[in-house]
Amino acid sequence: MELINSIGEDGPRRIVYVSCSPATLARDAAILVTQKGYRLKGAGVVNMFHTSHVESIALFERGLNYLQD
Repeated sequence: MELINSIGEDGPRRIVYVSCSPATLARDAAILVTQKGYRLKGAGVVNMFHTSHVESIALFERGLNYLQD
């Protein structure tokens, strides 16, 4: 959460967020979208390690046209 809160107006245009905790991803996604000006462009889950554990992945973007598709 410290990293998410430290993102300023000059932050990256694109963030690929990978998390083993869907709850943490949801918490940080809310901050990125409502406070930092990002838009969720896509999300999914991946079984990266071929176990019963999956990773949650989300793509966030912002920029001059972040309100457009």
